[in-house]
Amino acid sequence: MNIKKAEIVISAVKPQQYPKGNLPEIALAGRSNVGKSSFINKMIHRKNLARTSSKPGKTQTLNFYLINEKFYFVDVPGYGYAKVSKKEREAWGKMIETYLTTRKQLKAVVLLVDVRHPPTKDDIMMYEFLKYYKMPTIVVATKADKIPKGKWSKHVKIIKEALHLHPNDEFILFSAETGYGKEEAWNVLLKAMS
Repeated sequence: MNIKKAEIVISAVKPQQYPKGNLPEIALAGRSNVGKSSFINKMIHRKNLARTSSKPGKTQTLNFYLINEKFYFVDVPGYGYAKVSKKEREAWGKMIETYLTTRKQLKAVVLLVDVRHPPTKDDIMMYEFLKYYKMPTIVVATKADKIPKGKWSKHVKIIKEALHLHPNDEFILFSAETGYGKEEAWNVLLKAMS
């Protein structure tokens, strides 16, 4: 995939702020710190269009990134870790739910999980939520470079079993460090948008 142009267009908290028009959108969901920003940056060959942070829970809005003026990556606030009040978390939850369940332009959701650990309760809940609303879901297991290749299949099996991965859902092993899985991810995303 040749990326000529990528820019952040808007950080939205309510539907009135979402971009107008009918360009397809791919949402990225996952725990704080799972590597959503790194995934975006790697996919579009940018060092830091999506801001990465060592402080989890930095993304508190829906960030719309326009890619090649053809589609959007939508970075959704991470769940888990973030040191935010219960009230704030509930507000995010509503904001995310509204976006995921009402946005017609949304073509698929990429659920990012850390390949090094079994999916958290939140990961499982998110996956079940996506399945409940019959959303095309692509599971991306990040940080593949952090475990030896010989252990990949063991870790992948643990994740698939914990999520009860639906046979129609794609699963991609990914490393933002090495770019492993990037081509496959583009193929799957383009198919989802077509």
